[in-house]
Amino acid sequence: MDPHRALFFCLCLLAAQVVLVETQSELLNFMKRLEQPVGRSLFTKVRYIHYLEQMLLNASFCGHNLTLQTNSIQSLVFKLSCDFPGLSLSSATLTNVSQAWAPHAMQFPAELTKGACVTSRPAELRLICIYFFTAHLFQDDRNSSLLNNYVLGAQLDHRPVNNLQKPVNISFWHNRSLEGYSVTCVFWKEGAGNRSWGAWSPEGCYTEQPSPTQVLCHCNHLTYFAVLMQLSGDPVPTELQVPLEYISLVGCSISTVASLLAILLYAHSRKQSDSTTGIHVNLHGSVLLLNVTFILSSQMALPTVPRPVCMVLAATLHYALLSSLTWMAIEGFNLYLLLGRVYNVYIHRYLLKLCLLGWGFPAFLVLLLLVVRSSVYGPCVISFSKSQENGTGFQNVSMCWVCSPMVRSILVMGYGGLTSLFNLVVLARALWILCRLQAREKALSPWAYRDTVMVLGLTVLLGTTWTLAFFSFGVFLLPQLFLFTIFNSLYGFFLFLWFCSQKRHSDAEAKAGMEAISSSQMMH
Repeated sequence: MDPHRALFFCLCLLAAQVVLVETQSELLNFMKRLEQPVGRSLFTKVRYIHYLEQMLLNASFCGHNLTLQTNSIQSLVFKLSCDFPGLSLSSATLTNVSQAWAPHAMQFPAELTKGACVTSRPAELRLICIYFFTAHLFQDDRNSSLLNNYVLGAQLDHRPVNNLQKPVNISFWHNRSLEGYSVTCVFWKEGAGNRSWGAWSPEGCYTEQPSPTQVLCHCNHLTYFAVLMQLSGDPVPTELQVPLEYISLVGCSISTVASLLAILLYAHSRKQSDSTTGIHVNLHGSVLLLNVTFILSSQMALPTVPRPVCMVLAATLHYALLSSLTWMAIEGFNLYLLLGRVYNVYIHRYLLKLCLLGWGFPAFLVLLLLVVRSSVYGPCVISFSKSQENGTGFQNVSMCWVCSPMVRSILVMGYGGLTSLFNLVVLARALWILCRLQAREKALSPWAYRDTVMVLGLTVLLGTTWTLAFFSFGVFLLPQLFLFTIFNSLYGFFLFLWFCSQKRHSDAEAKAGMEAISSSQMMH
Protein backbone atom coordinates (compact mmCIF):
# COMPACT_ATOMS: atom_id res chain seq x y z
CA MET A 1 0.00 0.00 0.00
CA ASP A 2 1.15 3.51 -0.79
CA PRO A 3 2.75 4.98 2.38
CA HIS A 4 0.79 8.20 1.94
CA ARG A 5 -2.51 6.32 1.72
CA ALA A 6 -1.59 4.21 4.71
CA LEU A 7 -0.77 7.32 6.73
CA PHE A 8 -4.02 8.97 5.66
CA PHE A 9 -5.98 5.83 6.64
CA CYS A 10 -4.34 5.76 10.09
CA LEU A 11 -5.11 9.44 10.66
CA CYS A 12 -8.78 8.89 9.69
CA LEU A 13 -9.02 5.87 12.00
CA LEU A 14 -7.46 7.84 14.87
CA ALA A 15 -9.86 10.75 14.30
CA ALA A 16 -12.83 8.37 14.26
CA GLN A 17 -11.72 6.85 17.57
CA VAL A 18 -11.41 10.33 19.11
CA VAL A 19 -14.95 11.14 17.92
CA LEU A 20 -16.24 7.87 19.40
CA VAL A 21 -14.56 8.58 22.74
CA GLU A 22 -15.96 12.11 22.81
CA THR A 23 -19.45 10.85 21.93
CA GLN A 24 -19.44 8.24 24.68
CA SER A 25 -18.01 10.71 27.18
CA GLU A 26 -20.73 13.21 26.30
CA LEU A 27 -23.42 10.56 26.73
CA LEU A 28 -22.06 9.49 30.11
CA ASN A 29 -21.90 13.07 31.36
CA PHE A 30 -25.46 13.69 30.28
CA MET A 31 -26.66 10.49 31.97
CA LYS A 32 -24.98 11.62 35.18
CA ARG A 33 -26.76 14.98 34.94
CA LEU A 34 -30.03 13.13 34.42
CA GLU A 35 -29.49 11.20 37.66
CA GLN A 36 -29.78 14.32 39.80
CA PRO A 37 -33.30 14.16 41.34
CA VAL A 38 -34.02 17.72 42.43
CA GLY A 39 -34.99 21.01 40.89
CA ARG A 40 -36.40 19.82 37.60
CA SER A 41 -39.64 21.16 36.23
CA LEU A 42 -42.15 19.09 34.31
CA PHE A 43 -40.90 20.15 30.88
CA THR A 44 -37.25 19.81 31.86
CA LYS A 45 -37.73 16.10 32.64
CA VAL A 46 -39.43 15.48 29.28
CA ARG A 47 -36.75 17.38 27.38
CA TYR A 48 -33.87 15.62 29.15
CA ILE A 49 -35.21 12.11 28.53
CA HIS A 50 -36.06 12.82 24.88
CA TYR A 51 -32.63 14.38 24.36
CA LEU A 52 -30.95 11.26 25.76
CA GLU A 53 -33.00 9.12 23.37
CA GLN A 54 -31.91 11.24 20.39
CA MET A 55 -28.27 11.14 21.45
CA LEU A 56 -28.36 7.34 21.66
CA LEU A 57 -30.12 6.98 18.31
CA ASN A 58 -27.52 9.19 16.63
CA ALA A 59 -24.44 7.95 18.50
CA SER A 60 -21.45 6.72 16.50
CA PHE A 61 -19.78 3.53 17.69
CA CYS A 62 -17.89 0.53 16.35
CA GLY A 63 -19.42 -2.93 16.36
CA HIS A 64 -23.06 -3.91 16.65
CA ASN A 65 -23.87 -2.67 20.15
CA LEU A 66 -22.94 -0.02 22.70
CA THR A 67 -23.35 -0.18 26.50
CA LEU A 68 -23.10 2.84 28.80
CA GLN A 69 -23.65 2.82 32.52
CA THR A 70 -23.75 5.25 35.44
CA ASN A 71 -24.81 4.76 39.06
CA SER A 72 -28.54 4.50 38.34
CA ILE A 73 -28.95 4.57 34.54
CA GLN A 74 -27.91 2.03 31.92
CA SER A 75 -28.17 2.69 28.17
CA LEU A 76 -27.90 0.06 25.43
CA VAL A 77 -27.81 0.64 21.66
CA PHE A 78 -28.13 -2.15 19.06
CA LYS A 79 -27.72 -2.05 15.29
CA LEU A 80 -30.47 -4.16 13.68
CA SER A 81 -31.43 -5.15 10.15
CA CYS A 82 -34.70 -6.16 8.55
CA ASP A 83 -33.68 -9.81 9.01
CA PHE A 84 -33.93 -9.36 12.76
CA PRO A 85 -34.22 -12.82 14.44
CA GLY A 86 -35.25 -11.52 17.85
CA LEU A 87 -33.22 -10.44 20.86
CA SER A 88 -33.02 -11.50 24.50
CA LEU A 89 -31.35 -9.24 27.04
CA SER A 90 -30.66 -10.21 30.63
CA SER A 91 -28.82 -8.48 33.42
CA ALA A 92 -27.06 -11.80 34.05
CA THR A 93 -25.42 -11.77 30.59
CA LEU A 94 -24.86 -8.02 30.15
CA THR A 95 -21.34 -6.81 30.88
CA ASN A 96 -20.53 -4.19 33.53
CA VAL A 97 -23.85 -4.61 35.32
CA SER A 98 -23.75 -3.74 39.01
CA GLN A 99 -24.37 -6.69 41.32
CA ALA A 100 -26.41 -4.40 43.58
CA TRP A 101 -29.16 -4.15 40.95
CA ALA A 102 -31.95 -6.71 41.05
CA PRO A 103 -32.12 -9.04 38.01
CA HIS A 104 -34.17 -7.95 35.00
CA ALA A 105 -34.60 -9.05 31.40
CA MET A 106 -36.23 -8.00 28.12
CA GLN A 107 -37.12 -10.21 25.14
CA PHE A 108 -37.96 -8.69 21.75
CA PRO A 109 -39.83 -10.73 19.08
CA ALA A 110 -38.64 -11.09 15.47
CA GLU A 111 -41.58 -9.02 14.18
CA LEU A 112 -40.22 -5.94 15.98
CA THR A 113 -38.69 -4.59 12.74
CA LYS A 114 -41.52 -5.76 10.49
CA GLY A 115 -43.36 -2.42 10.45
CA ALA A 116 -40.18 -0.48 9.65
CA CYS A 117 -39.31 -2.79 6.74
CA VAL A 118 -42.72 -2.94 5.01
CA THR A 119 -42.30 0.00 2.60
CA SER A 120 -38.49 0.05 2.42
CA ARG A 121 -35.54 -1.91 3.67
CA PRO A 122 -33.28 0.49 5.58
CA ALA A 123 -29.64 -0.51 5.83
CA GLU A 124 -29.67 -0.10 9.59
CA LEU A 125 -32.18 0.25 12.40
CA ARG A 126 -31.37 1.34 15.93
CA LEU A 127 -32.88 -0.29 19.01
CA ILE A 128 -32.17 1.60 22.22
CA CYS A 129 -32.86 0.38 25.75
CA ILE A 130 -32.69 2.78 28.68
CA TYR A 131 -32.91 1.29 32.15
CA PHE A 132 -33.62 3.68 35.03
CA PHE A 133 -32.86 2.16 38.43
CA THR A 134 -34.51 5.10 40.15
CA ALA A 135 -38.11 6.29 39.74
CA HIS A 136 -37.73 10.02 40.43
CA LEU A 137 -38.10 10.92 36.73
CA PHE A 138 -41.36 8.96 36.48
CA GLN A 139 -43.35 10.15 39.50
CA ASP A 140 -47.03 10.36 38.64
CA ASP A 141 -49.77 12.35 40.36
CA ARG A 142 -50.50 9.44 42.70
CA ASN A 143 -46.87 8.90 43.73
CA SER A 144 -47.15 5.22 42.78
CA SER A 145 -44.83 2.59 44.26
CA LEU A 146 -42.73 0.68 41.70
CA LEU A 147 -41.11 -2.71 42.12
CA ASN A 148 -37.41 -2.12 42.86
CA ASN A 149 -37.98 1.48 41.62
CA TYR A 150 -37.05 0.13 38.17
CA VAL A 151 -38.23 1.64 34.87
CA LEU A 152 -37.12 -0.29 31.76
CA GLY A 153 -37.58 1.46 28.42
CA ALA A 154 -37.06 0.58 24.74
CA GLN A 155 -37.43 2.43 21.43
CA LEU A 156 -36.91 1.36 17.80
CA ASP A 157 -35.33 4.04 15.66
CA HIS A 158 -37.39 7.25 15.31
CA ARG A 159 -40.73 5.46 14.93
CA PRO A 160 -43.44 4.14 17.31
CA VAL A 161 -43.99 0.40 17.69
CA ASN A 162 -47.55 -0.63 18.60
CA ASN A 163 -49.95 -3.57 18.39
CA LEU A 164 -47.36 -6.34 18.12
CA GLN A 165 -48.80 -9.81 17.53
CA LYS A 166 -46.11 -11.34 19.69
CA PRO A 167 -45.51 -9.20 22.78
CA VAL A 168 -42.33 -7.84 24.24
CA ASN A 169 -41.57 -9.77 27.43
CA ILE A 170 -40.13 -7.85 30.36
CA SER A 171 -39.08 -9.71 33.50
CA PHE A 172 -38.56 -8.17 36.93
CA TRP A 173 -37.17 -10.07 39.89
CA HIS A 174 -37.18 -9.15 43.56
CA ASN A 175 -34.83 -10.39 46.27
CA ARG A 176 -37.79 -11.37 48.48
CA SER A 177 -41.12 -13.05 47.96
CA LEU A 178 -43.87 -10.79 46.59
CA GLU A 179 -46.62 -12.74 48.35
CA GLY A 180 -48.95 -10.31 50.06
CA TYR A 181 -48.46 -7.70 47.33
CA SER A 182 -50.57 -6.89 44.28
CA VAL A 183 -48.43 -6.33 41.19
CA THR A 184 -49.55 -4.77 37.90
CA CYS A 185 -47.49 -4.30 34.72
CA VAL A 186 -47.79 -0.74 33.44
CA PHE A 187 -46.26 1.60 30.88
CA TRP A 188 -45.57 5.33 31.05
CA LYS A 189 -48.29 7.21 29.17
CA GLU A 190 -46.83 10.59 28.32
CA GLY A 191 -49.16 13.58 28.73
CA ALA A 192 -51.73 11.69 30.83
CA GLY A 193 -50.85 13.37 34.15
CA ASN A 194 -52.18 16.61 35.55
CA ARG A 195 -49.19 17.64 37.65
CA SER A 196 -46.56 15.34 36.13
CA TRP A 197 -45.47 14.69 32.55
CA GLY A 198 -47.26 11.34 32.37
CA ALA A 199 -49.10 8.57 34.22
CA TRP A 200 -48.81 4.82 34.59
CA SER A 201 -51.32 2.80 32.56
CA PRO A 202 -51.86 -0.98 32.24
CA GLU A 203 -53.23 -0.75 28.66
CA GLY A 204 -51.66 -3.25 26.28
CA CYS A 205 -49.83 -5.10 29.06
CA TYR A 206 -50.59 -8.45 30.66
CA THR A 207 -49.22 -9.38 34.08
CA GLU A 208 -47.95 -12.85 34.98
CA GLN A 209 -46.19 -14.14 38.09
CA PRO A 210 -44.20 -17.31 37.26
CA SER A 211 -42.74 -17.44 40.78
CA PRO A 212 -43.16 -15.58 44.10
CA THR A 213 -40.09 -13.44 43.31
CA GLN A 214 -40.68 -12.77 39.59
CA VAL A 215 -43.10 -10.62 37.61
CA LEU A 216 -43.37 -11.18 33.84
CA CYS A 217 -44.92 -8.43 31.72
CA HIS A 218 -46.23 -9.08 28.20
CA CYS A 219 -46.73 -5.78 26.35
CA ASN A 220 -47.64 -5.19 22.70
CA HIS A 221 -45.70 -1.94 22.25
CA LEU A 222 -42.42 -0.21 23.06
CA THR A 223 -42.09 2.50 25.71
CA TYR A 224 -41.04 2.68 29.38
CA PHE A 225 -42.28 -0.20 31.53
CA ALA A 226 -42.51 -0.79 35.28
CA VAL A 227 -44.43 -2.87 37.83
CA LEU A 228 -46.82 -1.14 40.22
CA MET A 229 -46.89 -2.83 43.60
CA GLN A 230 -48.95 -2.34 46.73
CA LEU A 231 -49.88 -4.37 49.78
CA SER A 232 -52.71 -6.55 48.58
CA GLY A 233 -54.52 -7.69 51.70
CA ASP A 234 -58.14 -7.11 50.88
CA PRO A 235 -58.36 -4.38 48.23
CA VAL A 236 -60.65 -1.43 48.95
CA PRO A 237 -62.84 -0.48 45.95
CA THR A 238 -61.98 2.91 44.49
CA GLU A 239 -65.69 3.89 44.73
CA LEU A 240 -65.24 4.16 48.51
CA GLN A 241 -62.36 6.64 48.27
CA VAL A 242 -64.52 9.78 48.02
CA PRO A 243 -67.01 8.80 50.81
CA LEU A 244 -64.19 7.85 53.19
CA GLU A 245 -62.28 11.05 52.45
CA TYR A 246 -65.44 13.11 52.94
CA ILE A 247 -66.27 11.42 56.26
CA SER A 248 -62.69 11.89 57.46
CA LEU A 249 -62.58 15.56 56.48
CA VAL A 250 -65.97 16.41 58.01
CA GLY A 251 -65.38 14.33 61.15
CA CYS A 252 -61.89 15.71 61.79
CA SER A 253 -63.10 19.27 61.20
CA ILE A 254 -65.94 18.83 63.70
CA SER A 255 -63.56 17.23 66.20
CA THR A 256 -61.06 20.06 65.76
CA VAL A 257 -63.68 22.67 66.63
CA ALA A 258 -65.06 20.53 69.49
CA SER A 259 -61.60 19.96 71.00
CA LEU A 260 -60.80 23.66 70.81
CA LEU A 261 -64.09 24.55 72.51
CA ALA A 262 -63.52 21.94 75.20
CA ILE A 263 -60.03 23.31 75.96
CA LEU A 264 -61.42 26.86 76.22
CA LEU A 265 -64.26 25.72 78.50
CA TYR A 266 -61.88 23.72 80.68
CA ALA A 267 -59.58 26.72 80.95
CA HIS A 268 -62.53 28.88 82.00
CA SER A 269 -64.08 26.54 84.55
CA ARG A 270 -61.49 24.08 85.82
CA LYS A 271 -60.03 24.05 89.31
CA GLN A 272 -56.29 24.63 89.37
CA SER A 273 -55.68 21.75 91.77
CA ASP A 274 -57.79 19.23 89.87
CA SER A 275 -55.36 16.81 88.20
CA THR A 276 -58.18 14.87 86.51
CA THR A 277 -59.28 18.02 84.70
CA GLY A 278 -55.67 18.63 83.65
CA ILE A 279 -55.53 15.13 82.13
CA HIS A 280 -58.71 15.85 80.16
CA VAL A 281 -57.25 19.12 78.83
CA ASN A 282 -54.06 17.39 77.67
CA LEU A 283 -56.06 14.65 75.96
CA HIS A 284 -58.10 17.26 74.09
CA GLY A 285 -54.87 19.03 73.14
CA SER A 286 -53.32 15.87 71.66
CA VAL A 287 -56.53 15.06 69.78
CA LEU A 288 -56.65 18.63 68.42
CA LEU A 289 -53.07 18.28 67.13
CA LEU A 290 -53.90 14.87 65.64
CA ASN A 291 -56.91 16.16 63.70
CA VAL A 292 -55.11 19.24 62.34
CA THR A 293 -52.06 17.29 61.15
CA PHE A 294 -54.24 14.57 59.63
CA ILE A 295 -56.19 17.11 57.57
CA LEU A 296 -52.93 18.66 56.33
CA SER A 297 -51.16 15.36 55.61
CA SER A 298 -53.01 14.61 52.36
CA GLN A 299 -52.53 18.18 51.11
CA MET A 300 -48.76 18.11 51.62
CA ALA A 301 -48.06 14.80 49.82
CA LEU A 302 -48.13 16.38 46.35
CA PRO A 303 -45.09 16.11 44.00
CA THR A 304 -44.81 19.93 44.04
CA VAL A 305 -44.28 19.99 47.83
CA PRO A 306 -40.64 19.49 48.93
CA ARG A 307 -40.06 16.12 50.58
CA PRO A 308 -38.64 17.62 53.83
CA VAL A 309 -41.95 19.45 54.39
CA CYS A 310 -43.89 16.21 54.01
CA MET A 311 -41.38 14.38 56.21
CA VAL A 312 -41.78 16.92 59.05
CA LEU A 313 -45.58 16.76 58.77
CA ALA A 314 -45.52 12.94 58.78
CA ALA A 315 -43.36 12.93 61.92
CA THR A 316 -45.72 15.44 63.58
CA LEU A 317 -48.75 13.31 62.65
CA HIS A 318 -47.08 10.21 64.08
CA TYR A 319 -46.18 12.12 67.25
CA ALA A 320 -49.76 13.39 67.62
CA LEU A 321 -51.13 9.86 67.25
CA LEU A 322 -48.69 8.38 69.79
CA SER A 323 -49.42 11.24 72.18
CA SER A 324 -53.18 10.76 71.85
CA LEU A 325 -52.86 7.03 72.48
CA THR A 326 -50.63 7.71 75.49
CA TRP A 327 -53.10 10.18 77.00
CA MET A 328 -55.88 7.62 76.45
CA ALA A 329 -53.87 5.14 78.51
CA ILE A 330 -53.23 7.85 81.14
CA GLU A 331 -56.99 8.47 81.34
CA GLY A 332 -57.47 4.76 81.94
CA PHE A 333 -54.70 4.70 84.56
CA ASN A 334 -56.20 7.69 86.36
CA LEU A 335 -59.62 6.06 86.36
CA TYR A 336 -58.07 2.91 87.80
CA LEU A 337 -56.55 4.93 90.67
CA LEU A 338 -59.81 6.76 91.30
CA LEU A 339 -61.77 3.54 91.60
CA GLY A 340 -59.07 1.62 93.47
CA ARG A 341 -58.45 4.34 96.07
CA VAL A 342 -62.08 5.34 96.47
CA TYR A 343 -61.76 8.80 94.93
CA ASN A 344 -58.70 9.74 97.00
CA VAL A 345 -55.61 10.08 94.85
CA TYR A 346 -52.56 12.08 95.82
CA ILE A 347 -49.19 11.69 94.10
CA HIS A 348 -46.53 14.38 94.41
CA ARG A 349 -46.48 16.44 91.18
CA TYR A 350 -48.81 13.89 89.68
CA LEU A 351 -49.89 15.97 86.65
CA LEU A 352 -46.32 17.06 85.84
CA LYS A 353 -45.16 13.45 85.77
CA LEU A 354 -48.07 12.48 83.55
CA CYS A 355 -47.28 15.35 81.15
CA LEU A 356 -43.69 14.15 80.87
CA LEU A 357 -45.02 10.72 79.97
CA GLY A 358 -47.86 11.84 77.69
CA TRP A 359 -45.86 14.39 75.70
CA GLY A 360 -42.24 13.41 76.33
CA PHE A 361 -42.28 9.67 75.63
CA PRO A 362 -43.87 9.97 72.13
CA ALA A 363 -41.44 12.82 71.35
CA PHE A 364 -38.52 10.57 72.32
CA LEU A 365 -39.73 7.78 70.02
CA VAL A 366 -40.27 10.08 67.03
CA LEU A 367 -36.95 11.91 67.49
CA LEU A 368 -35.17 8.56 67.79
CA LEU A 369 -36.65 7.48 64.46
CA LEU A 370 -35.66 10.77 62.83
CA VAL A 371 -32.07 10.41 64.06
CA VAL A 372 -31.69 6.72 63.19
CA ARG A 373 -33.57 6.72 59.88
CA SER A 374 -35.48 9.82 58.84
CA SER A 375 -36.61 8.16 55.57
CA VAL A 376 -39.33 6.28 57.50
CA TYR A 377 -41.37 9.49 57.18
CA GLY A 378 -42.57 10.92 53.89
CA PRO A 379 -45.23 10.41 51.18
CA CYS A 380 -47.08 7.15 51.80
CA VAL A 381 -49.28 5.49 49.16
CA ILE A 382 -52.76 4.14 49.94
CA SER A 383 -54.17 1.92 47.18
CA PHE A 384 -57.78 1.49 46.05
CA SER A 385 -58.73 -1.31 43.64
CA LYS A 386 -60.33 -0.44 40.32
CA SER A 387 -61.92 -2.95 37.94
CA GLN A 388 -60.57 -2.76 34.39
CA GLU A 389 -60.98 -4.74 31.20
CA ASN A 390 -57.66 -6.54 31.53
CA GLY A 391 -57.92 -7.19 35.25
CA THR A 392 -57.78 -5.18 38.43
CA GLY A 393 -55.93 -1.87 38.45
CA PHE A 394 -55.15 0.39 41.36
CA GLN A 395 -55.72 4.04 42.09
CA ASN A 396 -53.32 5.45 44.65
CA VAL A 397 -53.71 8.29 47.13
CA SER A 398 -50.72 9.82 48.90
CA MET A 399 -50.46 11.24 52.39
CA CYS A 400 -47.56 12.27 54.61
CA TRP A 401 -47.22 9.35 56.97
CA VAL A 402 -44.96 6.52 58.15
CA CYS A 403 -43.52 4.78 55.07
CA SER A 404 -41.91 1.81 56.82
CA PRO A 405 -44.24 -1.21 57.28
CA MET A 406 -42.17 -2.38 60.25
CA VAL A 407 -42.46 0.96 62.05
CA ARG A 408 -46.21 1.03 61.33
CA SER A 409 -46.57 -2.47 62.75
CA ILE A 410 -44.67 -1.70 65.95
CA LEU A 411 -45.24 1.99 66.67
CA VAL A 412 -48.76 2.34 65.28
CA MET A 413 -50.63 -0.95 65.42
CA GLY A 414 -48.64 -2.40 68.33
CA TYR A 415 -48.69 0.81 70.38
CA GLY A 416 -52.41 1.31 69.74
CA GLY A 417 -53.13 -2.32 70.55
CA LEU A 418 -51.38 -2.09 73.93
CA THR A 419 -53.23 1.09 74.95
CA SER A 420 -56.57 -0.36 73.85
CA LEU A 421 -55.90 -3.61 75.72
CA PHE A 422 -54.95 -1.67 78.86
CA ASN A 423 -58.13 0.41 78.74
CA LEU A 424 -60.25 -2.69 78.19
CA VAL A 425 -58.72 -4.22 81.33
CA VAL A 426 -59.47 -0.98 83.24
CA LEU A 427 -63.04 -1.06 81.93
CA ALA A 428 -63.51 -4.63 83.09
CA ARG A 429 -62.19 -3.81 86.57
CA ALA A 430 -64.33 -0.66 86.81
CA LEU A 431 -67.47 -2.58 85.91
CA TRP A 432 -66.58 -5.27 88.45
CA ILE A 433 -66.19 -2.66 91.21
CA LEU A 434 -69.47 -1.00 90.28
CA CYS A 435 -71.27 -4.34 90.26
CA ARG A 436 -69.98 -5.03 93.79
CA LEU A 437 -71.14 -1.62 94.98
CA GLN A 438 -74.56 -2.08 93.45
CA ALA A 439 -74.91 -5.58 94.88
CA ARG A 440 -74.74 -4.11 98.39
CA GLU A 441 -77.87 -2.07 97.73
CA LYS A 442 -81.29 -3.45 96.96
CA ALA A 443 -82.04 -0.66 94.49
CA LEU A 444 -79.75 1.15 92.15
CA SER A 445 -79.12 4.71 93.27
CA PRO A 446 -78.75 7.61 90.84
CA TRP A 447 -75.09 7.74 91.84
CA ALA A 448 -74.56 4.17 90.61
CA TYR A 449 -76.19 5.00 87.31
CA ARG A 450 -73.99 8.06 86.98
CA ASP A 451 -70.82 6.05 87.70
CA THR A 452 -71.79 3.46 85.11
CA VAL A 453 -72.33 6.12 82.46
CA MET A 454 -69.07 7.79 83.45
CA VAL A 455 -67.02 4.57 83.17
CA LEU A 456 -68.56 3.51 79.88
CA GLY A 457 -68.46 7.00 78.41
CA LEU A 458 -64.83 7.59 79.36
CA THR A 459 -63.13 4.22 79.00
CA VAL A 460 -64.95 2.98 75.90
CA LEU A 461 -64.11 6.21 74.10
CA LEU A 462 -60.53 6.13 75.34
CA GLY A 463 -59.19 3.34 73.22
CA THR A 464 -61.94 0.86 72.48
CA THR A 465 -62.82 2.27 69.04
CA TRP A 466 -59.17 1.96 67.97
CA THR A 467 -59.42 -1.82 68.26
CA LEU A 468 -61.50 -1.71 65.05
CA ALA A 469 -58.19 -1.36 63.19
CA PHE A 470 -57.52 -5.05 63.90
CA PHE A 471 -60.62 -6.17 61.95
CA SER A 472 -59.54 -4.96 58.49
CA PHE A 473 -59.86 -8.34 56.76
CA GLY A 474 -62.42 -10.50 54.99
CA VAL A 475 -66.08 -9.66 55.49
CA PHE A 476 -65.20 -7.21 58.28
CA LEU A 477 -63.16 -4.93 56.00
CA LEU A 478 -65.84 -2.61 54.59
CA PRO A 479 -67.88 -2.23 57.83
CA GLN A 480 -64.63 -1.74 59.75
CA LEU A 481 -63.47 1.01 57.38
CA PHE A 482 -66.64 3.04 57.82
CA LEU A 483 -67.01 2.42 61.57
CA PHE A 484 -63.33 3.19 62.22
CA THR A 485 -63.47 6.34 60.08
CA ILE A 486 -66.69 7.61 61.66
CA PHE A 487 -65.87 6.89 65.32
CA ASN A 488 -62.25 7.98 65.28
CA SER A 489 -62.68 11.06 63.11
CA LEU A 490 -65.44 12.19 65.50
CA TYR A 491 -63.45 11.15 68.56
CA GLY A 492 -62.82 14.75 69.65
CA PHE A 493 -66.55 15.52 69.29
CA PHE A 494 -67.49 12.51 71.44
CA LEU A 495 -65.04 13.68 74.11
CA PHE A 496 -66.68 17.10 73.97
CA LEU A 497 -70.12 15.51 74.51
CA TRP A 498 -68.75 13.59 77.46
CA PHE A 499 -67.34 16.84 78.88
CA CYS A 500 -70.74 18.54 78.51
CA SER A 501 -72.44 15.59 80.20
CA GLN A 502 -70.03 15.65 83.14
CA LYS A 503 -70.33 19.42 83.47
CA ARG A 504 -74.13 19.18 83.54
CA HIS A 505 -73.94 16.59 86.33
CA SER A 506 -71.46 18.76 88.26
CA ASP A 507 -73.68 21.82 87.91
CA ALA A 508 -76.71 19.80 89.03
CA GLU A 509 -74.83 18.58 92.09
CA ALA A 510 -73.63 22.08 92.93
CA LYS A 511 -77.17 23.41 92.58
CA ALA A 512 -78.58 20.63 94.75
CA GLY A 513 -75.92 21.32 97.39
CA MET A 514 -76.72 25.02 97.42
CA GLU A 515 -80.42 24.30 97.77
CA ALA A 516 -79.74 21.96 100.67
CA ILE A 517 -77.66 24.62 102.46
CA SER A 518 -80.35 27.24 101.85
CA SER A 519 -83.06 24.93 103.24
CA SER A 520 -80.94 24.17 106.30
CA GLN A 521 -80.38 27.86 107.00
CA MET A 522 -84.07 28.66 106.63
CA MET A 523 -85.01 25.92 109.13
CA HIS A 524 -82.65 27.41 111.67
